[in-house]
Amino acid sequence: MLPADTSTTSPDERPSAPTSPEGLTDAEVAARVAAGQTNAVEIRTSRTIPEIVRANLFTVFNGLLLALFVVIMATGKWQNGLFGGVIVANAAIGIVQELRAKRTLDRLAVLNAPHARVVRGGVVRQVALADIVADDLLEIRAGDQIPADGVVRAGIGLEVDESLLTGESEPVAKVGADEVRSGSIVVAGTGHFQATAVGAAAYATRLAAEARRFTLTRSELVAGTNRLLRWISLLMVLVAPVLLWSQFRSADNKGWRDAVTGTVAALVGMVPEGLVLLTSLAFMLATISLARRQTLVQELPAVEGLARVDVICLDKTGTLTSGDIEFDRIVLCDDAVDADVRGALGLFAHAADANATTRSLSDAFPATDWRQESGVAFSSARKWSAVVAAGRGSWILGAPEMVLLDDPGGVRQAADELAAQGLRVLVLAHAPAAAPAHDGGLGESRLPPGLTASALVVFGERIREDAAQTLAYFAEEGVDLKVISGDNPRTVGAIAARVGVPGVHGPDDAVDARDLPEDLDELADVLERRSVFGRVTPHQKRAVVAALQRRGHVVAMTGDGVNDALALKDADIGIAMGNGSPATRAVAQLVLLDSKFAHLPDVVAEGRRVTANIERAANLFLVKNVYSLVLALICAVTLSAYPLAPIQLTLIAGVTIGIPGFVFAFAPNRHRYVPGFLSRILRFAAPAGVVTGACAYLAYRVTRVLEAGSGVAGARSAATLVVLVVSLWTLTVLARPLTGWKVTFVGLMALAVVIVVAVPPIGHGLFLLDVTAQRVLLAGAVGAAGAAMVEVIYRLTRNDLRPGQNGALGGASAEARARG
Repeated sequence: MLPADTSTTSPDERPSAPTSPEGLTDAEVAARVAAGQTNAVEIRTSRTIPEIVRANLFTVFNGLLLALFVVIMATGKWQNGLFGGVIVANAAIGIVQELRAKRTLDRLAVLNAPHARVVRGGVVRQVALADIVADDLLEIRAGDQIPADGVVRAGIGLEVDESLLTGESEPVAKVGADEVRSGSIVVAGTGHFQATAVGAAAYATRLAAEARRFTLTRSELVAGTNRLLRWISLLMVLVAPVLLWSQFRSADNKGWRDAVTGTVAALVGMVPEGLVLLTSLAFMLATISLARRQTLVQELPAVEGLARVDVICLDKTGTLTSGDIEFDRIVLCDDAVDADVRGALGLFAHAADANATTRSLSDAFPATDWRQESGVAFSSARKWSAVVAAGRGSWILGAPEMVLLDDPGGVRQAADELAAQGLRVLVLAHAPAAAPAHDGGLGESRLPPGLTASALVVFGERIREDAAQTLAYFAEEGVDLKVISGDNPRTVGAIAARVGVPGVHGPDDAVDARDLPEDLDELADVLERRSVFGRVTPHQKRAVVAALQRRGHVVAMTGDGVNDALALKDADIGIAMGNGSPATRAVAQLVLLDSKFAHLPDVVAEGRRVTANIERAANLFLVKNVYSLVLALICAVTLSAYPLAPIQLTLIAGVTIGIPGFVFAFAPNRHRYVPGFLSRILRFAAPAGVVTGACAYLAYRVTRVLEAGSGVAGARSAATLVVLVVSLWTLTVLARPLTGWKVTFVGLMALAVVIVVAVPPIGHGLFLLDVTAQRVLLAGAVGAAGAAMVEVIYRLTRNDLRPGQNGALGGASAEARARG
């Protein structure tokens, strides 16, 4: 029972009288709707349109660029103000893409909204959670998540897991007048409860809203980017006054307009105007791409987590197999009476608390005239259910090793032989009379004495057609697979061998989870050696996830049943099947809407593509920030004019950073992301930026010396050409391996530079370039030297990071497998 201080129901919300077993009438429902006593809350899957517009327009760097634009326009050189177009472009792209994402997520949220079963006018109806009203009588079954606070009015074997609220993992039995809280998960039995607190107070409603909200919560990529922005902002605050003072003191500048132009150019170069937009867009477009593959991303950081996954824990049922249980046959034990076996199975098949397995018996075993006196609903923990029939004793249906603690007749051995064929086997056992509850009987969920086996009940499962191919993909990608199932270990082992789980050759390779150690370190040792586990309890599934995480693994967990819900919640990435229980869908970061296991390679590949490409693009942006800072510091010390005009920085940023960054951000990439994003990009971008800045200033200074009459404009032209050469080579380095389309794209960027330089109305008229043959030769020589140094930096950095262990710069072999 929950402690009193967890209650969300005020006294005036409690019903004055129990609701009739027939439920509320339509008139009573209408009266409560009119009074506002409904479960309706505002579930926002994304930001509103005004919030989207404000978030994309009113950013710190947009404000800075706007201020610099106003200042530069005051100088009278309109060309230098073209960087202001970045404000419009950033905002427009961000707004359009987020609106697309909003429409997609809103539509998916409506299509996949959870429902509840209410009793109204004596009829069970399915309604949206928002349509539940106060005093509604709700029907709940195993796998449901309770949508409102309430009081139990009736139940058969009802057990509720309240760990999402209290942290206590043991299921709590619920009987008449017991309280239940929204957010709890029904793990066994069936029943009815009367809603006492609805609306915003319902914890499950808040949980569902939070799970579907479109946000960029904390991730290493976002955190690393924000840290960079803070550093850059601080540097700009420190550098700007000194630079402005130096530009006014410089003899190269003729008046305040030249001084302001140089200062603005330096500050514009230090603004990473596209990096934040690129990160946000990459995550948003990933959600849209996955949605087209019938995969709902409920938390955006899951996209990044997918790229880091190196272990996937799979449940057999619903993942490797279709999840549809089909009755195959019964095998009678010695002295068993066929009519009695069929009568007992008929009770199980048509019981109110029947689960998917027992319901599959309904076609073969019609309803019987036997009268059920009591029963125990199936539980994943005990792995059996029971009925007590009037005058016919107690009947137990469950896992042979859990029901037949003694096996003198060899029934368990026969069950194992069937299980080794990949079949699912339950035993039907009988005790002559029901044991009284106070004597440790069925009422306390303990097996009655005197049990004897009556029959083996055999079921078949269809293996998913895509299972073998999907597992082969993960094996090729170096992702370890762990099959953890509640079924017979031999059954699980046989199926795992058939679908090609690495290292599994037959039923004998599976581990019985009842023999697993409880110590997490010892459990982790077993998990490193073995891959298939049967008879795993929900508690053990959580322990498996925790043990793998303790060893530094990034764990994804798939599942569809209520017994998977808590393990999904603990895993780094929880992946629920669309046809699974509401509890699993509520706690998972990803939902495979059509329940197709074959989508998992697409899901993992999308995560890797996004994160690896964001890291590659971040290198491009940071190189520009570094060389802009280097040039600013050199100019502050030497009292020389800034070597680049704002319009020339716009050209450089467009052809070597902005356009390539966005193109490469959405290119194929299969690198598995590992932590260390910020240190990796600094390791390459910082020295590459220093080299670029030093070469640019060298070309500027040499031009001033060799061509005394060239002035600042001529020297800036040489410096611009040098930065273009070095930056294009940096782009080439980061694009490796150079597949056909990448070579073509880099060639197009180089061609654009050639056109700008060769066409005077563009080069001179728009970008203020004063190009001569001597300056081109100088820029070519200095630029080639700079490009060579960038190549050396890349090779040293790549070797230092080890191929295949970094996101953007590493392992050409890994990216070569991606074919571009």
